Amino acid sequence: MLTTLTYPFTRASIRRLKVGERVLLSGRIFTGRDRLHKFLAEGGSAPVCFKNGAIYHCGPVVIREKGRWRVRAAGPTTSIREEPYMAAIIKRYGVTVIIGKGGMGKATRQACRRYGCVYLHAVGGAAQVLADTVKKVCGVHFRDTFGPTEALWELEVADFPCLVTMDAHGHSLHAVIAKRSEARI
Repeated sequence: MLTTLTYPFTRASIRRLKVGERVLLSGRIFTGRDRLHKFLAEGGSAPVCFKNGAIYHCGPVVIREKGRWRVRAAGPTTSIREEPYMAAIIKRYGVTVIIGKGGMGKATRQACRRYGCVYLHAVGGAAQVLADTVKKVCGVHFRDTFGPTEALWELEVADFPCLVTMDAHGHSLHAVIAKRSEARI
């Protein structure tokens, strides 16, 4: 099944998603990596409204071209690094979509279930293909503080492809695969 979601990503639309579903995202998404997650989880003030929004674990390659920002590469980064912070961010800011690669842990899965959030897996190694879905850079925050890779980039995307691997019902494709792998070993 293929589902199209457009920002804002409401809790009702998120709760309808199931593990294994393919999703195309359109609208605004926000990038964030280690420094931003730590800052937000420790009580830092968000410069954007994350409610019903998406945080993409990505450090995009962005260049200035003819007076505008242009995303040249936008591949996902490994999400598990954000596990110490993600549940608090979901709760505090009302995030409904997390995008990354490799999955997340138990605390994030529980927060997804409790607050109505999903984890969407983006394909690693497809940074240029994913960058092609970015139609516009709407803003950048913390660039001088965190550097360009760790900055919070506001991106407008169209048909950004993902796969639901953790849903808002507590199911995790990552946990299923880990259990099957352990049984085989």
